[in-house]
Amino acid sequence: MNANRELWEKGDFTRIAATMRASGEALVDGLGIAPGMAVLDLGCGDGNTALPAAECGAEVLGVDLTAKLLAAGEARAVAAGLDNVSFQEGDASQLVDLEDERFDLTLSVFGAMFAPRPYDVAKEMVRVTRPGGRIVMGNWIPGDPTLVAQILKIAAAYSPPPPKGFISPMTWGMEDEVVARFGEAGVPAGQVGFERASWIFDYAGTPEELVGLFRDYYGPTMNAFAAAAADGREGLLQAELDALFADQNRSLDGGTEIAATFLLVNVTRSYP
Repeated sequence: MNANRELWEKGDFTRIAATMRASGEALVDGLGIAPGMAVLDLGCGDGNTALPAAECGAEVLGVDLTAKLLAAGEARAVAAGLDNVSFQEGDASQLVDLEDERFDLTLSVFGAMFAPRPYDVAKEMVRVTRPGGRIVMGNWIPGDPTLVAQILKIAAAYSPPPPKGFISPMTWGMEDEVVARFGEAGVPAGQVGFERASWIFDYAGTPEELVGLFRDYYGPTMNAFAAAAADGREGLLQAELDALFADQNRSLDGGTEIAATFLLVNVTRSYP
């Protein structure tokens, strides 16, 4: 089984995605999506950005490795009455079913960054985007002090070492790496822009309860807890995550609201 698919099939990311809906809508609102645009949402999950893009009137295709997330996205689209968004299985490193220059906007928010072979991912995103179109990525930043980068850092410390040749998905949060990858795909450095933005996790329960969702349903932390339990460190991992979520919670009403910083990448697809 594809290791990346196995990671995201392991849990139920819809439980985590539900805490992120408002941020997906806010990001899409700032992209200037217009009716009739062709939009690809790569690593779409259950539609946090695909559905808001469709609500703007675009024709949206969501692509993901994970069948259960695609099914959840389809169900959400039906419930919302959206017939201009569809979902299909695909690998961001090899979009074999998608023709060249099909999309006005290729969007990937915390999705394609987890695919293997990042140079192939960049080439594929450029290939399927029309000349003059845009590629927009949201990527977590290595070493960032905010929530998700710290979750992944803590999880890695309790997990077995990655296989030889593994390239961390967090390298998509490094500007020089992003420039190099799109440069190899034919995009000049001057057409790759960056800014820092915030993604909000908004949950009605306590920080400890939100940690429980990550422990039970988020692939990387599920793996970390399994490894920690095997060597007697499960309590230490739990305590680290509880402290992290409690320290970063900014809610004043008994719930949980935590901001995580990410790198927003904006690429303009060159004309030939």
